[in-house]
Amino acid sequence: MRIVTAQELENWLAEGKVLEKDARGPKVLELVNGSFLKIFYTRRRPFLARLFPYAERFARNLAILRGAGFHVPEVIDTFWIDKSAGLSGCLYQPLPGSSIESIFRADPNLIKQHLPALANFIKSLHQKGIYFRSLHIGNIILLPNGSLGLIDVLDLQKKRSPLGPNLIRRNFDHLHNHLKRKKLEKFPIQELLKLYGDTL
Repeated sequence: MRIVTAQELENWLAEGKVLEKDARGPKVLELVNGSFLKIFYTRRRPFLARLFPYAERFARNLAILRGAGFHVPEVIDTFWIDKSAGLSGCLYQPLPGSSIESIFRADPNLIKQHLPALANFIKSLHQKGIYFRSLHIGNIILLPNGSLGLIDVLDLQKKRSPLGPNLIRRNFDHLHNHLKRKKLEKFPIQELLKLYGDTL
């Protein structure tokens, strides 16, 4: 991967709109041309992040999902921001539409009409061996054509066969925990599980 210049980074940070940040700084910015800048702060030792940069893993996971027939953002470029610290980044074209979480927050009653499609979407991921540890309603996007897509797919594994009951339960446990953290306990998770159809 190339190393981004200090001037490029400065321009992005100065002109971009911060969409997501934490104590370490901005994580996702919307740039003036409509593309998104995603910054990956290392969660492990820098030398490991240099061997397996998060930006490349993000791009690889998007390619895996696209190859499996799912709608995902289009990567434009991956690069180092600070290679010595293991800090990488990427530019990508975001998916159009709204997250299931934002739809639910805007109108909780509106979400019920999307539950069958959401259950089928999650089941399709599991049947194709996709274990997406960060699966939650903030990462699932309703596209303008009514189909669903995924974003923020760093924590993803592609298994050789459909997911077994243990991983499926673990995936829904993550979804439960997300709803609790976000204080979205009124989301109809039990109805979603019934539509999913398997014993969990």
